[in-house]
Amino acid sequence: MSSSEEVSWISWFCGLRGNEFFCEVDEDYIQDKFNLTGLSEQVPHYRQAHDMILDLEPDDDLEDNPAQSEVIEQAAEVLYGLIHARYIMTNRGLAQMLEKYQQGDFGHCSRVYCENQPMLPVGLSDIPGESMLKLYCPKCQDVYTPKSSRYHHIDGAYFGTSFPHMLFMVHPEYRPKRSATQYVPRIFGFKIHPTAFQLQYQAAARGRNQPVSLTQGQQRTPSGSKPGSAILHK
Repeated sequence: MSSSEEVSWISWFCGLRGNEFFCEVDEDYIQDKFNLTGLSEQVPHYRQAHDMILDLEPDDDLEDNPAQSEVIEQAAEVLYGLIHARYIMTNRGLAQMLEKYQQGDFGHCSRVYCENQPMLPVGLSDIPGESMLKLYCPKCQDVYTPKSSRYHHIDGAYFGTSFPHMLFMVHPEYRPKRSATQYVPRIFGFKIHPTAFQLQYQAAARGRNQPVSLTQGQQRTPSGSKPGSAILHK
């Protein structure tokens, strides 16, 4: 990003392809050291990364060392992600993410019975490097991998494990009712009995271990019934 551009580092970062799920953290929040407690131990080159996020003048030696500048850039992205996870738990951050949720910016659930329900970003771990970003559907209450591969590089810790649930705690009016409709497997219109697959597996296992004669097979099927009829019901 050239110095002649009148775009802040935060706006530039959130505008990158694949970073659309991020909201722009208020600079006042980043300048408050209390909000960043403990992050200096987690992020290398913390001070330089912090200054880069706030568009402060870099050190002279950093400008003369492109390789080091790239390292600081990567550290700034990690630091911003961790700050972002904290920020979206505040009232201001929740409001920004709620607006994106209402616009469907995070995508929609692919489950048929969720009827195109908007989703929310979530992490499966609050520890960086453990899990990539997932999407949470509040209607079926399950998580999914984003469809587009451009979101697969985002660390789930940049959104955290609590965000979607905090949003609905603060704004319960936006929480949809859980989907009551479930897909029911059927064969020729008949529901499959809950024990059907287990019975078929056991029968197949017996067939592999011991040959079954035609007479024995006929004895196992009740007179007048069709093979497999015991595993189907209305």
